[in-house]
Amino acid sequence: MRERREGRPGRKVEVWAFDEHRLGLKPVLRRQWALRGQRPVAVGRHRYEWLYLYGFVHPDTGEVVWFVCSTVDTDLFGAVLAEFAETVGAGEDKLVILVLDNAGWHVSGDLVVPPGIELAFLPSYTPELQPAEHLWPLANEAVANKHFATLKDLDTALSERCRVLAATPEVIKAATSFGWWPAATPASPLVN
Repeated sequence: MRERREGRPGRKVEVWAFDEHRLGLKPVLRRQWALRGQRPVAVGRHRYEWLYLYGFVHPDTGEVVWFVCSTVDTDLFGAVLAEFAETVGAGEDKLVILVLDNAGWHVSGDLVVPPGIELAFLPSYTPELQPAEHLWPLANEAVANKHFATLKDLDTALSERCRVLAATPEVIKAATSFGWWPAATPASPLVN
């Protein structure tokens, strides 16, 4: 990171985390309260069709950027990265260090990483170090113990849940902020 700022000492640096989560028409079942003597009912029908929720999170501020996608692959991930970079203003004046895992589509030589984004990979098999992993229980609330007839219905529920979560940065921050995670680094003042 230091090498990147030496050439542009006034450049702002932010550290974000990224992960993707698969949700589908196979129901997410959770325990739930019921009256004594009655069993709770969760309607579901196992079907193996999926959507992927892409989550970018800035744990220090609770800011989150979501994408609901139909698959995971290198080309789509590159397009999502470009849209994310534009959304957060990454570029000449702002460097975003994006912490992510070593999924094949993240490390592919064919991945096009937009200017202003630098990828930083976690060690293998360390999901406990990934703040974005803590987004998924929050997102699952939209689909737990619910039946969706189509992927479009699931997309609608996930999109609404993502809007609600994006509007509540304190909830995101409480779930994803680790004590050791680096805070936002403001641009250094230029010294003559």
